[in-house]
Amino acid sequence: MVDHMPNLGREAEMLQAMGFSSMDDLFSDIPEGVKRVGPLDLPPPQTEEEIWAEAQRLLSVNVPINSRPNFLGAGLYENFVPSMVAAMATRGEFLTAYTPYQPEVSQGMLQALWEFQTMISELVALPVSNVSMYDASTAAAEALTCATRVHNRKAEQKNVVYVTKWLPEQRLSVIENYTAGGGIEIRTLDWNDEGMIDLVAAEAAAGSCAVYVEQPNPFGIIDENLPKLKQIIGENCALIVGVNATSLGLMEAPGNWGADIVVGEGQALGIGATAGGPLYGLFACTDKYLRKMPGRIVGKTIDEKGIDAFTLTLSTREQHIRRHKATSNICSNETLIALMGGIHMALLGPTGIETLAIRNAAACQVARNGVLSLKGVELLYPKSSSYNEFTVVLPGSAKSALSHLDSLGVTGGLALKDTILQASDKWLHITATDQTTEDDVAALVEGLKSWISSFAQEMET
Repeated sequence: MVDHMPNLGREAEMLQAMGFSSMDDLFSDIPEGVKRVGPLDLPPPQTEEEIWAEAQRLLSVNVPINSRPNFLGAGLYENFVPSMVAAMATRGEFLTAYTPYQPEVSQGMLQALWEFQTMISELVALPVSNVSMYDASTAAAEALTCATRVHNRKAEQKNVVYVTKWLPEQRLSVIENYTAGGGIEIRTLDWNDEGMIDLVAAEAAAGSCAVYVEQPNPFGIIDENLPKLKQIIGENCALIVGVNATSLGLMEAPGNWGADIVVGEGQALGIGATAGGPLYGLFACTDKYLRKMPGRIVGKTIDEKGIDAFTLTLSTREQHIRRHKATSNICSNETLIALMGGIHMALLGPTGIETLAIRNAAACQVARNGVLSLKGVELLYPKSSSYNEFTVVLPGSAKSALSHLDSLGVTGGLALKDTILQASDKWLHITATDQTTEDDVAALVEGLKSWISSFAQEMET
């Protein structure tokens, strides 16, 4: 303890206690080039009206995706969300709820989350679901570390996991961050020439702790080889499947063809793209992974009067915030956003989710047919089937095409070079949803047609 010295200011007193003589000494480790010198260049104080006018000006620079034909997706999708979702989720008992530690005062929220878990379990055909993760990327990373905890003791390839080829850079980056601390080695599963998992090459993954794949894959391709993968990698290796949630209204649930853990982005059910967040990740698994799974689980029981009651079970939030002793690093989740997903699923029901999936698939097919009718445009993997999105190879730069389309008032998709490092600059990823109209597709096709024409003229000159 340092004695209080009245002749020194509090700042000087603290500096002396730490062994420094000045503030410059305290921050001496910071390079001079990144230190701020002098005051910040900020405008003078403003009135409320001035602040509001400035905010309106800044916001007007943004282009809402639903204000023009939009084909941007690759993880965030512009599906229709009924107004009832927000109306119910913003009720006071939901909006003000955080973590329902005290079940005696949180039965409504706990029951709603239990219903969410039940619907996710039914959707993916696995017996256990948690109440959500931060997003799809953290869910995938947590699934790999969870599987390693379960399988590492018996694994022939200890601390080794495999991930599918061509993962988006942001997803792979999160996975690398999560696995680095545990000394987990990441290896890659190759694809065949049809854009699907190479089953012969996948034999190398047998004996590892886990394999992570996506269905549909990062190019929107429905991988018909995945149902055969579990038999190849064996029971002592976890098959982790990342899903597009809406696709499960049309495609077979991964739990029915061997998936041990299913993760994914829930955004398409419950919320719009909302400028990239907030989101909620899905996480469901078999009983084998229950004790090691991340996040929280709501359980159903009965109270002392024999009435149904709900409570957090098996693990507490504190289990996940104990630094190096933690099961995972998630200490909260996206409960309110997940609740919106649960409300949306309840409003749709099984038939409604199937209809949504069919509308997405149909819109994708119409857009795909239109774009592929253009001379010089080819499908990246010509023999593949698509859901929701597809990737084409243009005769020139995808960024150039997108810039041209933007000038025509069309958001044409995503240049994959921006998200996948190994991608060609000619690869354009196009997404269509239930909100895509025939007029939208026509605008996209005509815009690409005019760009191709101008590109051809440039090449001639």
